[in-house]
Amino acid sequence: MKTAMLRRSLIVALLSGLIAVLGLTPIGLIPLGFINITVLCIPVVVGTLLLGLKSGLVLGATFGLVSFISLLIKPSALAGALMSRSPTLATLMCFAPRLLVPVVTLFFSRVKHAARMPLASALGSLTNTVFYLGIMLVGYIITGLDAAAVLGLIIGTGAIAGGLEALTCALIAPPVVRAIQKTKLIPKEES
Repeated sequence: MKTAMLRRSLIVALLSGLIAVLGLTPIGLIPLGFINITVLCIPVVVGTLLLGLKSGLVLGATFGLVSFISLLIKPSALAGALMSRSPTLATLMCFAPRLLVPVVTLFFSRVKHAARMPLASALGSLTNTVFYLGIMLVGYIITGLDAAAVLGLIIGTGAIAGGLEALTCALIAPPVVRAIQKTKLIPKEES
């Protein structure tokens, strides 16, 4: 029992460290010229599929914290504008979508279908994109920022980057989960 808990804790710690490295360095960005796609959802999705909701929520909170630190250190123009008007909404924007990723991932991983892991991975990633950008847009409206001016940018980012991030997550997370499961690091009843 202690060995299993130690293994779980170790995997969560490793995935949390990976989230920090990916989120606080350029390593977590795949530049496509006009837009960057991020891969920070992948460790959250992998941890959720391997270890369940509690560990997924810890990883989602880590993702949110890394996002919040990035917002404080080097905010994007859109997020920085919201942060200057409402630090509370900007903080919610950093944490809420990331905490929803494991919930959605786990829900769809229980669907009885051969493609459940890629589906759960893609929808977990899309949850992050939709809620992050949705909270940003609502924040712009609530705080009186010019939401109409950024609506096209938010929709374009969501469609292009969000779609590519979901595809990337669906292609990477399932094979990583299966490879870790084959190592027998995590007993079957825990995953």
